[in-house]
Amino acid sequence: MSSTITASEEAQLAQTIEMFEVITQSQPQDYQSLEILKEAYSKLGKEPQVVGTSKRIAQAYVQMGQLSSAILEYETILQRFPDDPDVQSALKDIEAKANNFPVGPPPDTSTLKRNGDTATGLKKSGDRLVIPTDVEDGRKAMYRLFVESKTISAGDFELCWPKYDLAGAGSTIVEPFISVLEDKDILPSERSLKLLSDKSRCAFLPLNLYDLDMDLARTFPAGTCRQWGVLPFDRISKSVLVATVNPFNQQAAKELSAACGQRLLWYLASPVELVKNLRKAFR
Repeated sequence: MSSTITASEEAQLAQTIEMFEVITQSQPQDYQSLEILKEAYSKLGKEPQVVGTSKRIAQAYVQMGQLSSAILEYETILQRFPDDPDVQSALKDIEAKANNFPVGPPPDTSTLKRNGDTATGLKKSGDRLVIPTDVEDGRKAMYRLFVESKTISAGDFELCWPKYDLAGAGSTIVEPFISVLEDKDILPSERSLKLLSDKSRCAFLPLNLYDLDMDLARTFPAGTCRQWGVLPFDRISKSVLVATVNPFNQQAAKELSAACGQRLLWYLASPVELVKNLRKAFR
């Protein structure tokens, strides 16, 4: 372990490893979580685990058809361990696959879009960013996901979709859509979260088991977090981890990105835990 790591940092890294091992075991293609896991192992100087996690990242890329990314990950291992038999075998398998699959990310055949992390030129007003009247808050994608899949009716969707006050200052927390569905006995939040996780590829993270960085959260516009139900809760290297219950909210992503300029990694959270921690962060 590096001598620069304090006992408190070591404990935090150990918690990160425990949490993200659980996440990646249930969702082995979640390469973003695997990257976080690899970095935590690296900071603790656990070389075998770093290499093992790197192999898992490469395997995730292969499963998603992103062969070029997998090759780069494997080649990173070979730079340190040129005789690794697992990597050499995997690269041979990829070479065989390349004859049948296009190298690179597969075409996006889904009409659903996840949160991006591209900063915009939004201006600040008070504790939140000025936003246009026409925003991509994820409504269309959520409608397709919940209604067109016949999970809920169109009427139930209209009844429960939040009434956002785009001209407001975000002084109160808007109750999340999946919370309203549960409150009205239309759909349990567990089913909503599973549906969202399956279609958005966002992993679920139990906030009640995570040591949330409230000081980090408070560096972001309170109005943005309250309005859109998003909570930045940790920073790993150059990435900020954000909890949400609507991974298709492009406007939330734009506002948070404009506030920090860093890469955002999105995780689904229990709406109850999300709202509770939003209240704690922004009293």
